[in-house]
Amino acid sequence: MDDPLIVVALLLVAASATAAVATRDPARQALVLALLGLCLAVLFTVVQAPDVGLSQLAVGSAVTPLLIMLSVRKVKRKPRGGKGEER
Repeated sequence: MDDPLIVVALLLVAASATAAVATRDPARQALVLALLGLCLAVLFTVVQAPDVGLSQLAVGSAVTPLLIMLSVRKVKRKPRGGKGEER
């Protein structure tokens, strides 16, 4: 009974991983990475590893995408001094 559920979870992980690799914009890639973390958490739960699933849910779906989004925001900021001015 669990085999079809495992296959569906594996297909979701494969599709979301492919989408994460194919996405070019770093901000959108972070969101797709959060989806991948969620799919991995579901997969771990389906294969009877709920402790790993909860860890993946916390780290892979929340903390890592948040850090990536904050890093992208910090890098994309314009300098305060105006156009083309370096410090």
